[in-house]
Amino acid sequence: MRLWACCRLHVLWAALAVCLAVGFMIQILGVPFQKSLPPRNEQGGRLLSWSALDRVAHSAGTAMCQPKLHVVFLKTHKTGSSTILNILHRLGDRRNLTFALPIKYQFSYPNPFFSRRVKGYSPASKQKYDILCHHMRFYLPEVKKVMPDDSFYFSILRNPVTLAESSFTYYKSVSSAFKKAPNLDAFIDDPLRYYVPTEKSNHYARNLLWFDFGFNHNTRFSPGYVSGVVAAVERVFQLILLTEHFDESLVLLKEALCWGLDDVVAFKLNFRSEESVHTLSAPAVAKLKAWNSLDWYLYDHFNRTFWQKVYQFGQARMAQEVQLLRERREQLMADCLQGGKPVEASRIRDESIKPLQFGQAKILGWELKPDLPPGSRDICTRMVTPELQYKDLLDAKQFPPVNISSTSKPERKTLANNSVPLSQDDGGWRDMAKRPDLLPGNKDSQAKDIRVVR
Repeated sequence: MRLWACCRLHVLWAALAVCLAVGFMIQILGVPFQKSLPPRNEQGGRLLSWSALDRVAHSAGTAMCQPKLHVVFLKTHKTGSSTILNILHRLGDRRNLTFALPIKYQFSYPNPFFSRRVKGYSPASKQKYDILCHHMRFYLPEVKKVMPDDSFYFSILRNPVTLAESSFTYYKSVSSAFKKAPNLDAFIDDPLRYYVPTEKSNHYARNLLWFDFGFNHNTRFSPGYVSGVVAAVERVFQLILLTEHFDESLVLLKEALCWGLDDVVAFKLNFRSEESVHTLSAPAVAKLKAWNSLDWYLYDHFNRTFWQKVYQFGQARMAQEVQLLRERREQLMADCLQGGKPVEASRIRDESIKPLQFGQAKILGWELKPDLPPGSRDICTRMVTPELQYKDLLDAKQFPPVNISSTSKPERKTLANNSVPLSQDDGGWRDMAKRPDLLPGNKDSQAKDIRVVR
């Protein structure tokens, strides 16, 4: 009996030790004991909420990493970048991060980016920001003046063929080449009949991606040159997303930045109605690839590296993460949106969420449910707020209005405890005059083109 009692005691102590070890490991790994339920309002309805970066990541690869909060996003044109911008706006807003904001709505685009175009920036203050994400023509030396050394650089590319079709529809009223062409088919058949490199806004008509990355979009294609440009882009940008594989791109972005699922879930913004999309013939596709050969080389290269990243991530794991993302988006759409489908801007009464109408196509938006609880309404509203309105919200947050008398000194606005005067906006031409090699369409050497991104 004594032997049996002694054995039982040893077994109990061993079991207790195992339980303590398991409990300790659970705490270390951050595994929850039970699935948390969403909060409910007084009527029993579910309230929308999330704790952004503080919630447990779905991806096992991000379980022990630290979220990256210094981000540079090169917002390319007509690539779905407005949706990415909303993601960055919401995350930075929730986390009270500091945005490098343009004085107006773009950083004097199509001129190259200059730090003096950042609202409130002064070289003397050496101000650094958390997020830089609004439209610019990329110029790394100036970007590095306002962003920390550990910043994460990323951008997004789109198939240049569909990009060209979209660009023609959206920018026909501003590009001189598009204005001259009676229709898209005529432009595709003989673009040189309408295209003059030095005329206003013609960067929209040829190799627009190449231009946005800061290179000469009219330069002659040569294998050595374009491979050098791609290598320069790869040295700076840690991730290039693809419009055609948007959800997979968001999963890779979430993984790279160690963010949570709700940090990257988004509704599609600044998109046009399907009836405005022009169907292209096979010969038209081939001609657009040739006309935009620089863009096609860039896209083709990063399309390959994108799928290399997917394979490294794991195809089965990617499929699972994409499914989680889509389910979460559908849940939020069901909770937030009236009818669950995009609508024309004329049906949206709230001006703060009505998309800007520009170009020939109708830009669609979203209607919110009228009976949303206050907390849910705030979350839903920010998810459907277009980029111009959200930029104004962030501007008001970082630069709150200051009441001054008519006899006081010129207005000074504060940013991150640094008080600096706002500079006069001269459109960047004095800067451009100092660097003629940066002018769009300049016939300077290919080596100078590559140096723009280094």
